[in-house]
Amino acid sequence: MRETHRRDEILRLLRVQERVQTESLAQRFHVTVQTLRRDLAEMELAGLLTRTHGGAVPRSTVTNIGYADRKVLNADAKDAIAIRTAELIPQRASLFLDIGTTVEALAQALLRHDGLMVITNNLRAATILAENPSAEVIVAGGVLRRADAGLVGEQTVGFLRQFKPDFAVLSASALDGQGDMLDYDFREVQVSRMAQAQARKSLLIADHSKFQRQAPVRIGSLSGVDGFVTDTEPPAPLRGQLSDWGTAIYLSGRKKQA
Repeated sequence: MRETHRRDEILRLLRVQERVQTESLAQRFHVTVQTLRRDLAEMELAGLLTRTHGGAVPRSTVTNIGYADRKVLNADAKDAIAIRTAELIPQRASLFLDIGTTVEALAQALLRHDGLMVITNNLRAATILAENPSAEVIVAGGVLRRADAGLVGEQTVGFLRQFKPDFAVLSASALDGQGDMLDYDFREVQVSRMAQAQARKSLLIADHSKFQRQAPVRIGSLSGVDGFVTDTEPPAPLRGQLSDWGTAIYLSGRKKQA
């Protein structure tokens, strides 16, 4: 059984059994215990499960994985998504940048853009873009979330009402099969919703691992965004919905109109 199929089956078993044992899985898939331990370690890093002594249990759906782990998770895919997204942003555009490690990669990819106005509640992205001498960087006020240097809350929401940028670039911690964008912090979600409502166009940027995760707070539907930038084709049922909604899919390295 291929690695991806094996890991999909482990997630299926966790949904049914609530706990799996390493040795039993090794026997089931005819691989070594060391191979299964590596699978579980990498799946834990991806936020798909939590390892226990001798096995694993489902990951919490109400707590995000730590910033340091998210920063390195699928870093190459995030960089590719960032480069593709930067191609969609014209010179001298105005845009809102959301909180998230993929958004930070986008900030890096925008360093050579000329004449940008960037509104953001992401202090890390603002610090990166401060290196672009032609960019005007406007930082929203709000409550500092120390875990990832994001600013959230009612003050942030109110601040964004002053602007009508060309683009809102949004992130999400999870995406479900119905095309809903999900996150963990309702305060961050309020900011994302306001940014999307104020912008002329909105883009979601997220890598393929977000389809394998769950989160409790709904940002909105992909039906409400103009484009979705990702690194692999979305699952087939969702591709059909995106086509019906008229949401464009931009894959790293090429573009496909949904």
